[in-house]
This record gives sequence, C-alpha cells and structure tokens, in this order.
Amino acid sequence: MIFGFGRKADDDDDDDEDEEIDFIQFQGSLNGVTPDLSENAKLVQAGLVAAKHLVSEGLSHRAEMIRLEPKGNVAASTFFVDGVPFAPTRMSSQQALAVTQMLKLLAGLNIKDRSKPQAGGIKADYEGTPYEVMIDIQPIAQNVERLIVRMRNMKQSYNSPKDLGMSESLVEKFREIVTTHEGLCLAVGPPFSGVTSVCQAMVRSIDAYLFAIYSLANLQGRELIGVNQYKPANPNDSFEITLGRAKREDCDVMVVDPLKTKEYATTVLEHSKGMTFFSEMPAKDSADGIVRLVELVGNPKLVTEKLKIVVSQKLIRMLCKKCRQAYRPNPKLLAKVGLPPETSVLYRAPRPDDDDEEDDEEEGICRRCNGVGFYGRTGLLEAIEMSDVIKKLVLAGAPADALRAKAREEKMQSFQHDGIRLVAEGKTSLEELQRAFRAK
Repeated sequence: MIFGFGRKADDDDDDDEDEEIDFIQFQGSLNGVTPDLSENAKLVQAGLVAAKHLVSEGLSHRAEMIRLEPKGNVAASTFFVDGVPFAPTRMSSQQALAVTQMLKLLAGLNIKDRSKPQAGGIKADYEGTPYEVMIDIQPIAQNVERLIVRMRNMKQSYNSPKDLGMSESLVEKFREIVTTHEGLCLAVGPPFSGVTSVCQAMVRSIDAYLFAIYSLANLQGRELIGVNQYKPANPNDSFEITLGRAKREDCDVMVVDPLKTKEYATTVLEHSKGMTFFSEMPAKDSADGIVRLVELVGNPKLVTEKLKIVVSQKLIRMLCKKCRQAYRPNPKLLAKVGLPPETSVLYRAPRPDDDDEEDDEEEGICRRCNGVGFYGRTGLLEAIEMSDVIKKLVLAGAPADALRAKAREEKMQSFQHDGIRLVAEGKTSLEELQRAFRAK
C-alpha cells in the first residue's frame, strides 16, 4: 500500500494533520430532476459534506471509480485507480447510508426506493474541470444498497483511435470495410470496459471528408467530430423508416444504439446494404460477441452475411513516463514472448529495492504516480474478422472457444499480440500484461 484513501472510522481527529481537499461542486442531475434540498434538510446535513469529501478525495488520487459497500455496522469504501482497487477504508454504516442517499438525491433518483437498482448522474466541477459523476445503486439486502460512483472528466476524450492506442492496421480495416458500403462493425465488452469508447473510436477511424457519417445513437454527451446527429422526419417514424430515408440521402456510415433486442438487431443487419453500421453490445470478448449476436438474432445466415468485424477491449495500465525504468531484456525472454530479437530495451515499473536518483521526493516516491509506477490506462484490442472459415464455424453452431482458436490460427489481432506491441513501444510492461491476463 503506497498511499491511503480517506480515514477509518476510528481515526483520531487531528485537523492540523489532515490534508486539505478541495471539495467538488455538484451542479445538478443529468436527468433534469431538481432535488428539493429543503424538504430533505436532515439528509443534506448528514450526507452532503461526507458525499463531497468521498468523491473529492477519490478525484484527488486519480480514482475513476468508488465502491461503497455496507458490511454490518461498517461500510467499506474502495477506490479504483487505473482499474486497480486499493485497500478499503471504513466508515459507519449510518454515514454510508447518508452518503448513498445524498448522491441518489443529487442524481434525481428515488431515495425512498431501496429495493430496486437505480442509475443516474450528476453534473459537477472539481478544481475548474467539469465532470459527470455517474451513480449506480445495487440492492444487496433488505434496505441495504451498494453504491458505485464513476467519475468522468468531460475535458478528456477517449473516443479516437489514437486515444485508445489503436494500431494503424486495425484502422485500415475499418476504412476498407466502409468502402464496401455494407455490413456491421461491432464493438463488444463487459460492463465498465470502455466498449462505447471503442465503438466511437472505430467510427473516428473513418474520414468524415470522404464519407457521410450519421448517428441515430445516444452519444451520452460525447461529441463525435464529423458525425451528424440524424433525426426522424416525423416523431412517429419507425426505426426502419428512418434508416430508409438516411439511405436515400446517401448516408455511408450509420452509428446506432447498442443491440439489445432481436427486432432492433435484425433491422440493423437487414438494412446494412448501401451503408455500413457501427454498434455495440455486451459480451465477454469478440468470439463471445459473435455467439451472442447469433443467439439474439436467431438467424446465423443473416449474421454471417452482414457482420464484418467484432472488436473488444481489455484495459491495461500504462507505465508512468517519469519513473519507468529501462532494462536490457534477455534474448531468451524476447523469443519466449514473441518480441523481435533486435529489441534492445524494455521498460518496467520501479521496484522497491531500486534507487532512483531522479525521484523528487525525499522518500523516493514519484510525485506523478504516487509511487505506483503506472499512470493512466490504454486499451488492448482484439479483432475477429468474418472470414470464410469463421463464417463456416458460425453456421455450424461452433462455440466461442472454437472461434477464438480459429482466429488465432488465422493470425487475427489478439489481446496478446496487441499487448506485445505496447510493450515494445514502452507503453506498458510484461509484468502488467501478466497481471491483466490473470485478472478475470
């Protein structure tokens, strides 16, 4: 544990030793519901400052997510920095309840309902930077809720190919597909894996000066440069009618909402002649995404005819540029992991017994990353193209494992292949690759 978060419930109060934290400013709910703070004065008194403190402290330590989970008379508060959880701190269950209810109120959610999942968001400002604070409520027992807080910096963009570290070869594949003016390009992934960012980065691979790109999707407040938001001509127009009109207006690329129902997914596939669709859906990885799409649509032949490529992402930590350490790799190691034999240098995070003369802390801890050795994350991307052999497997009802194996056999881009590329570029380490692949 390199640094701690928050204070334990039994910590002694010592104002002189407490580190000052600039509090976040909440500026209204994302759903437009204005909470009545005067009607909930007792809740505001008990929970507002504590809620501000929790979220502000998370932001001060670069946490992208906070989990607050009651466990009997205490609640565990866990901060996630670059996807890695740090040792939880404690607060009383009463204070955790006040924080949870306060954030629900500010997000325009129903504070009286503690039996159903709820989700919402809050507009906020922290040290002059706009944020969206997303609130997810998950009931775990009678009148007991788990709180998930995710903070999104509205000034940071992660929806371009460069932002995601997408290889040029993968970018070229999307460009080639779009020139055919047909088919579906699909991004898949589990919750919180950045699947929406992947989908939007795929779209950003396309030259908006050469192709007409429209969107019927909810972009969740993100701006996609060169993409025109398309609307039905009449409020009562169906999705199918709107697609037909877009096609007549020479739309080349259409971005649509996640594929969740059989009717919606089938309509997208059936209309993917004359324009290329980009969409997303939940799945474990690319192979699982193909299987799930077939199950959703119920028509393997339609899927194999229209689906072009499926891309999934695994987030991985990037080495801190200030304190990463270079080393000369063993030739046997290079051969084992598949790096070119001429590779002369790789990088790793500082080790506890290493002396770094360039550290600017007396204790030898890097100020930029707080001694973690990593700063920020990027994506490992895998892609399965619908080649003839993959299509045959899908039509035969092959499971996801068989699709993965065939994709590797055909040298399609895998997580491992993309990870080795990032290691060679000095963006991450072999140790971080091992950690990411061990993680479920």
